[in-house]
Amino acid sequence: MKKVLVAESLSEKGLDILREYTQVDVKVGLEPEELLAVIGDYEALLVRSQTQVTAGVIEAGHKLQVIGRAGVGVDNIDIEAATKRGIVVVNAPTGNTISAAEHTIALIFSLARHIPNAHASLKSGVWKRSEFMGSEIKDKTLGIIGLGNIGSEVAKRAHGLEMQVIAYDPFISIDRARNLQVELVSLEKLLKESDFISLHVPLTAQTKVMIGAKELAMVKPTARIINTARGGQIDEKALAKAVKERRLAGAAVDVFVKEPVTESILFESDGIIVTPHLGASTTEAQTFASVDVARQVIDVFKGQPARYAVNAPFISAESLPVLAPFIKVAATLGRLVSQLAEGQMRSVKIKYEGDISNYDTTALKAIVLGGLLEQISEERVNLVNANLVACQRGITVAEQKVPTCENYANLITVEATSDTGTTTVAATVMRAETHIVRINNYWIDIVPTGGYFLFSDHRERPGLIGAVGKITGDADINISYMHLSRLKPRGQALMILALDEPVNEEQRQQILALPDVQTAKLVKL
Repeated sequence: MKKVLVAESLSEKGLDILREYTQVDVKVGLEPEELLAVIGDYEALLVRSQTQVTAGVIEAGHKLQVIGRAGVGVDNIDIEAATKRGIVVVNAPTGNTISAAEHTIALIFSLARHIPNAHASLKSGVWKRSEFMGSEIKDKTLGIIGLGNIGSEVAKRAHGLEMQVIAYDPFISIDRARNLQVELVSLEKLLKESDFISLHVPLTAQTKVMIGAKELAMVKPTARIINTARGGQIDEKALAKAVKERRLAGAAVDVFVKEPVTESILFESDGIIVTPHLGASTTEAQTFASVDVARQVIDVFKGQPARYAVNAPFISAESLPVLAPFIKVAATLGRLVSQLAEGQMRSVKIKYEGDISNYDTTALKAIVLGGLLEQISEERVNLVNANLVACQRGITVAEQKVPTCENYANLITVEATSDTGTTTVAATVMRAETHIVRINNYWIDIVPTGGYFLFSDHRERPGLIGAVGKITGDADINISYMHLSRLKPRGQALMILALDEPVNEEQRQQILALPDVQTAKLVKL
């Protein structure tokens, strides 16, 4: 019988499921050195958020087959070390959906009716009805940033409260939003028109400090902001200043840049409600997460794919020699499409040409979708849930296989169609490196070795490249190399600059202001 070490308190319902198939040892509160000493006896390790599953722990766990996180985030687990050892890491990304949505609604009511301050005032022996004049939320506009699992549930509840709901999420189809009775708008419009603004996106490079001083300057002085997603998405100092200067009516914050936290600039204002990361703190959510992770551990032990595997999806030993080089290709294509595409995503078509078309490409499809959605999805996309995650967002996914390839031995092409058009990118493997070889109608050849790239559509003319170079030069941004592809002399062209440092928004706007430049998009690969 396989042995499972449970290092943090989990619901007994999940543990009972495990006990039917495994030996379960519950050892809560182990010091790091104690965990290192015992982990070698176990095939599975279950944790929540406090236990640090470091590379050292993983190395010492020479029997480990699976690590389970009974919750959403996996920041406390060294995913790379686990993947190198072939250890599956699973989590429970949907277990807290309802709890987080309900906590958001609770904070909206608390802000609108000044409940925490009124409670504290009366408890102190003071009766002040007039100072806590509130406002109804009926007919108010709720702006939701991120219409994934939790955002969608918040929208449903807001409709029940007769609120008007708008949302910003480029990776939700218009049809899906329409089914949720939500109007999709730009982030700027959402900030300007909302009475309540609620964040429901993961913390990524794109969402880090997505609400700063510039964005807060756009909101109405009567607006209120709620963040139950992740700390770091709102500039805490800018938020506190906006509330203090009455440029914002109030805020409610459940998550912080550093946790646990007992001192913060957000604690200084009576206009800001704070809670200690309670989004998932319900009995039901903890039970759901425990049961979900327990079932996935058993699936792994039985040799079956786990529903929410965080690390690389499974590829059979027979297919691995052929498909392994294309794992990075697939991830790169997904990330590139997500940054180049505009409008509301509708469908994704993945085309495999050459020898790889003769193999099961399910894992590559999952990796493409994972790269496409990783910046905006609350859950990791994997072999099992790829179609489900896309379906939940109203995105149609199709695959096409062609046994021959005209220009390369193998080629993967991804076409993403939105309400504004289609973005096409293609890549292959040459000399053991990923090569991006097509962007829309342009055939190119760039190696995404990491770092930043500026993609610019323009009409080719003398002096344009020099003008762009002057802008980057004046900003002390080094161009490591440049690639230009054109449809015809002095016609439409695509310029790609590899940058050592990113251009900021002001510099990007300067490039866009140049005559004959149509687009200027900063991409990180």
